[in-house]
Amino acid sequence: MADKEAVAGYGPQGETRCGFIAVIGAPNAGKSTLVNALVGAKVTIVSRKVQTTRIPVRGIVVEGASQLVFLDTPGIFRPRRRLDRAMVEAAWAGALDADIVVLMVDALKGITEDVERILDRLGEAHGLKVLVLNKVDRLVDKSKLLVLTDQLTKRIAFDRVFMVSALTGSGLEDLKRYLVEVAPPGPWHYPPDELSDLSDRKLAAEITREKIYDRLHDELPYSITVETTGWKTMRDGSVRIEQTIFVERESQRKIVLGKGGARLSRSQWRPGRSLRSCLAIRCTCSFLSKCGRTGPRTRSATARWASSFPRSELLTAAAPRTTDELVR
Repeated sequence: MADKEAVAGYGPQGETRCGFIAVIGAPNAGKSTLVNALVGAKVTIVSRKVQTTRIPVRGIVVEGASQLVFLDTPGIFRPRRRLDRAMVEAAWAGALDADIVVLMVDALKGITEDVERILDRLGEAHGLKVLVLNKVDRLVDKSKLLVLTDQLTKRIAFDRVFMVSALTGSGLEDLKRYLVEVAPPGPWHYPPDELSDLSDRKLAAEITREKIYDRLHDELPYSITVETTGWKTMRDGSVRIEQTIFVERESQRKIVLGKGGARLSRSQWRPGRSLRSCLAIRCTCSFLSKCGRTGPRTRSATARWASSFPRSELLTAAAPRTTDELVR
C-alpha cells in the first residue's frame, strides 16, 4: 500500500503507532459490519447480497497514540468472471501487504470451500494473523466454537483468536484493544479526525447502491454500478447530487426505475437518512439509468427525490469526513 511508504507527520508528539489491518474472509462473513462497528461510523456499505464490497475501503480508528487503518476487502471466493478475479486479487493485495491480517469466519457456516481457499494462501501473508469468529451470538451450541477454533488453528498459526458479534458489538472492545497493542511503531498516515479515505462523492454512490441491493436483492446481479456524476453546492447550503445507475440489460433498467421512475422516487428508496448520518448534508438527488458504461442517453430515465434536514446540520460538500461532522 503506497500510503505505508510515506511519512505523513500526523498524530501527537512522542512515540506513535500506526497499523494497517486487512480484514479478509469469505463473502458475507461480516467484514464490512465489523469495520463500521470498530470505526464507529458507516464508512463502507453493508448488504446481504454477496460481493457488496468491490474495492478495498479504509476505515480509520484512533486510540490514544495509536492509529488503526482497517482495510475492508471484497469477499474471497472462486472467481468466474473478470470482475470476480479483480475483486479477489484486490482483497489479496491488501492482505499480503498489511501489518495485521484479520481472517473473519462465519461461525454458523464453519469451514466452507471459500474458507479453505483462503487458508491455503493465508500463509503468504507476512503480518500478524488474527482469527475472528463472527456471529457467535447466533450459535446455539457454543461447544462448536471450540471445535471450529481447533480446526482452524491447526491449519494456520494465528497469533490470537477472538469470538465476536460484529452486529451487536460483543467482543469488539477486546479485539480493538489487542490491535492497538500490537500496532507497529510509526507515524500516523491520516489526520486524527479522519474516518475514511473514501470521498463523499464515492460514498454517496455506494449508499445508493446499498439501497438498490436492499430493495432488489433477488432481481439484480451484483454487477450493477452507481457513479456520482454531479455534486453542486446550492445557495441555501444544500447539495445537488447527480448519479448514474449502470445495468447490463434493458430489462434490469426497467426493474430499477419502475414505471415512470416511480420505484426510485418511493420513500423507502431514498438514502437520505444514511446520507444524513454519513455526510451530514441536505440534498436533492437525480438518478439516470443506463445500460452498459456507454449506453446512449435516449435509453435513460430519471427519477428525482429530495431529502431535507435541519439547516444547522449542513456542511460544505468539499469538507472532509471527520468525527466532528457525524450526526449521531
